Amino acid sequence: MFGFLKTRKRARLLAANPIPDVLWQQVMRAPLFIGLSDDERMALRDHAAWFLAEKTITPVSGLELGDAARVLLAAQAVLPILHLGFDAYDDWHEVIVYPGQFLSRDRYTDHAGLVHEFEQVLAGQARSDGPVLLSWLDVSESPWLDGWNVVIHEFAHKLDMRSGDANGCPPLHKGMDYAGWKRSFSQAFDDLSRRADHDLYSPIDLYAAENPAECFAVFSEYFFETPHALTEHYPAVYEQLKQFYKQDPAARLPRVRYRPCFEPVNFGPVTIPTPAPEY
Repeated sequence: MFGFLKTRKRARLLAANPIPDVLWQQVMRAPLFIGLSDDERMALRDHAAWFLAEKTITPVSGLELGDAARVLLAAQAVLPILHLGFDAYDDWHEVIVYPGQFLSRDRYTDHAGLVHEFEQVLAGQARSDGPVLLSWLDVSESPWLDGWNVVIHEFAHKLDMRSGDANGCPPLHKGMDYAGWKRSFSQAFDDLSRRADHDLYSPIDLYAAENPAECFAVFSEYFFETPHALTEHYPAVYEQLKQFYKQDPAARLPRVRYRPCFEPVNFGPVTIPTPAPEY
C-alpha cells in the first residue's frame, strides 16, 4: 500500500511540475546525453523533474540560476540513477550552488581525539551532514565527454554514502558480488597508486588514487563520459559499474573525448562557513 501511495504521489508531482519542451531539448543537446534512447530520455526527464521538485537548489554568493541552468544541473544529477529509481537520493535534500570554486573550512578528529581544521578550494563537495555543494562554473562545463564531471562525481559520493561513510563501495544490488567488486576496484586502485607514486602516465585522472571513495567517484565520471577508457584499461571495473548503474555507456557513446575551447570565467573562490560541531 505504501509503495502504491508513493507512486501516485510522484505521478501527481510530475504532472504538476513538467519540464518545458524547449528547455529539455536544449539540455539534451549536451554531448553527455548522446545515444540515450527515446525511452531513456523520457525517464531521465521524469527523474529531472522529480529532482527539481523534491530537492532544494540554493544559489549563494550572488549567483542567480535560471530555469535552463537548473534543468542542466538536474539532468546531470539524475543520469546515474536513471535505472536505480527515485529513492536512490532519498536521504538528503539540498544542493548549494556557488558561482565558482569555493573555499571550504573543515575539521576532523584524529585517532588521539585531537580536532584539526583545514581549508581547501573545491569545485564540489558531498557533505556527510546532508547537502551537496557545487561550483556553477564547473557544473556548466561538465557535460562534455572529457572524463570530468563534477556533478556525477559528487552524486556518486552520495550513492557511496548510502552504506555509511564514503568508502568506495555503495550498497550493491541483489546478485552483485561484494568480493568481485572489491577485487576489481582494489586492483585498479593499486595500479593507479603505483602510477602516482612513480609519476607514470595514467589513462585515468590520478585523483582516483587519493582513496577508495575518490576512486569510485572518478571511475563513475569516466564510466558516463569516456567509458572506452575503462573498457580498454580497467574492464573489470567497467563491468562492476555496468552492473551497479544498470547502464552501458560504452554501447551508446562515441570513442571520442570532446571539450569545447573557450576561456573560463574566474569567479572565486568564495568562503563557506565552518559547520557547527555536533554534540
